[in-house]
Amino acid sequence: MTCTARATHETLRHRAALLAAIRAFFAARNVLEVETPALSTAGVPDLALESMIVSAHSFGDRRLYLHTSPEYAMKRLLAAGVGDIYQICRVFRDDELGRWHQPEFVLLEWYRVGWDDIELMAEVETLVRTVLATAEQLAPAAAPKTQPTASARRVRYTEAFVERLGCEPTDDAGIRTSLAALGIEVPPGLERDALTDLAFGTAVAPGFTPGSLTFVYDYPADQAALARLKPGTPPVAARFELFAGGVELANGFAELTDAHEQRRRFEAEREARRRTGRHVPPIDAALLAALEQGLPACAGVALGLDRLVAVALGLDAIGATLSFEHQPFAN
Repeated sequence: MTCTARATHETLRHRAALLAAIRAFFAARNVLEVETPALSTAGVPDLALESMIVSAHSFGDRRLYLHTSPEYAMKRLLAAGVGDIYQICRVFRDDELGRWHQPEFVLLEWYRVGWDDIELMAEVETLVRTVLATAEQLAPAAAPKTQPTASARRVRYTEAFVERLGCEPTDDAGIRTSLAALGIEVPPGLERDALTDLAFGTAVAPGFTPGSLTFVYDYPADQAALARLKPGTPPVAARFELFAGGVELANGFAELTDAHEQRRRFEAEREARRRTGRHVPPIDAALLAALEQGLPACAGVALGLDRLVAVALGLDAIGATLSFEHQPFAN
């Protein structure tokens, strides 16, 4: 993989101004900016993510993981009583390289104590609209001509499936039939989780209205790695995602605070990794200890800052927002 200069000088200036606007947004709301380590002795077992692994003489050549998100460390601060916090930091994920993906990118992550997922959705929308408005003032000619003006649409996960595919996410046969009708190939032997992920990523999200903001919320309980569950039949995860058109910008939760349940979920994900022959990272014992100490009821969200800057400035890829863009090695 090579690193190539990409963003124009003007884009870099605009990016800096948008970062300043974000910091002002949180300062006005008394949300504290924090920094946490990028290196950890534990990785994430989430099946949708792959950690980057490094070693260093300073740690006795022990295996270390570059964080995929600052979430675990920030929750330790929350458990220590620091209150509302945010962080802007580089994170690292393996096997991600493309138009909207880079192996290292910038996340904006924040937590609100005493809030739930619905309250946090409203603040996410306010933050995103603040960035869009700032970008339009900086570069009115470059800003998207379809900047969303109406309130963001909110749709439950199951409703989004029914609208786009005519079936619920539990209907495997219906999903396969609908995807085939759209010309989307379904690999044989996909389990339920992988099938719904494929359907959502290739058919549901791309069908969202271009130039609009869409929140999808109340995800299935089996997609709640770090979210608490809402009671009901069936129960759903207190989780949401925000999309600009079909581009995912943010992923948020009303956070799980039960250490025993979190350990159970981690172990289930680790077992799924073992079954499929993938690397199985150690569990983050410090996070579980913080949960046992007492994580306050809170909601948190991770927002892809490079994607938001690209959308706000009317750019067609996150690489165009970066000083240097990672590209695959030529064969």
